[in-house]
Amino acid sequence: MSESPWGRGDECGYRMVEKGKKDSVKAEGKKLTVDELKAKADKPNKDSMILHPFYRGKVQVCLKAPVRTFDDFAIWYTPGVAAVCKDIAANKAKSWEHTNRANTIAVVSDCTRVLGLGDIGPEAGMPVMEGKAMLFKYLGGVDTFPLCIDTKDPEKIIEFVKMLQPSVGGINLEDISQPKCFTVLDRLRKECSIPVWHDDQQGTATITLAALMNAVKVVGKKLSEIHVTMVGSGAANICIGRLFMAAGVKPGNMYYVDTKGILNLQRTDTKAEYKEKWEMCQKTNKEGRTGDVKAAFKDVDVICAASKPGPGTLDATWIKTMAHDPILFCCANPIPEMWPWDAMENGAKVFATGRSDFPNQVNNSLGFPGIFRGTLDVMATTITDEMCIAAADELAKLASEKGLRADYIVPTMDDWEVFPREAAAVGAKAVEQGIARRKLSRKQIYDEAMLKITAARDCTKMMMEKGIIPKAPI
Repeated sequence: MSESPWGRGDECGYRMVEKGKKDSVKAEGKKLTVDELKAKADKPNKDSMILHPFYRGKVQVCLKAPVRTFDDFAIWYTPGVAAVCKDIAANKAKSWEHTNRANTIAVVSDCTRVLGLGDIGPEAGMPVMEGKAMLFKYLGGVDTFPLCIDTKDPEKIIEFVKMLQPSVGGINLEDISQPKCFTVLDRLRKECSIPVWHDDQQGTATITLAALMNAVKVVGKKLSEIHVTMVGSGAANICIGRLFMAAGVKPGNMYYVDTKGILNLQRTDTKAEYKEKWEMCQKTNKEGRTGDVKAAFKDVDVICAASKPGPGTLDATWIKTMAHDPILFCCANPIPEMWPWDAMENGAKVFATGRSDFPNQVNNSLGFPGIFRGTLDVMATTITDEMCIAAADELAKLASEKGLRADYIVPTMDDWEVFPREAAAVGAKAVEQGIARRKLSRKQIYDEAMLKITAARDCTKMMMEKGIIPKAPI
């Protein structure tokens, strides 16, 4: 059983220098005050306001085929392109061969639940969707179109996505509020011939499962024995909980909390509008626990929070009522439900957030680029729970190989090899499940993924070196 890093050693990202002292924290080898840590946490916001207007967006379209002379346009456009069009008209499956469709997805959002900002509208949501497209390309080599649509009607969202199918190889749904996000995803998965994925559900669930797999190893516990409280009963936590159960956490040992308290069989108020919550009322909480979020902390091993941005959403002193060696995932964006240093002081053994500037970033950026890379390369028709678990296993495995610590339970984006490995695991599982149009070996999937991801990174590096991407002003 591992000792808490918050009270020993400098290998962790943060620890209290002196127990009970709130104004002095060890961070990255030097002592910082809490105010300095808060200022550091706010710096990305300030830099973002400088760099976004400087670059006027984060993604653009670049050519894939050569233009040796202007005569090449007779091949790429008219008249030569007509032969290709006729070939596809005779056999629609040829679109995967003649176009970039097999490497293209759309990020589709109505922007009704953007990060922790809520319903901010499609124009305001566009920077997030562009950022998503940037991560897809750089980390996964996937070409992505960010599409923020001006409707909140789930039927219109479904219709829009279905109309996009001939042009793309997959759909990433993003930042759609509940309960319609469940309906939209379920319908599209049934009615589309290409994979449709809701990253706030499936992506978040995949990386959180990987983090849980390794966190319990750090504290010497087992998935089948732990008790888990899910703080927040929205799309993310509902899907996370389902994947936890599929991976071995006992449903009866789980508790869900929403703004009205702990979900249980008496919570019939959820039946009409939130059928997914009612599902959890029936599956989880075998002891019938009642009460508020504080009551949901008592004697559990893990807190998995995806709720209201903090700080102060959750009281760090409640950690003292948890089981020994408590694990906390506080993943609200842009600010976690409690600060890491407050959790440390109150006994957290493993603590994770969704932020890249704190240790243990439980962020779906580690998942969706590699998962879509593998899905596209085998031309899978959908993305199954088993594919997500395969990705989580590979994420957890890589972190284990590098050496698990309380402040390193999942890879970071610097561990770039995770993406081709994840792609290979996902693609191989799709082939095994019989839902892949291309029957490739795991090595073939890995090699293709490496080639495409390396090309995307090298292209970005070359454009920076040549000044095509101008040097940042800060």
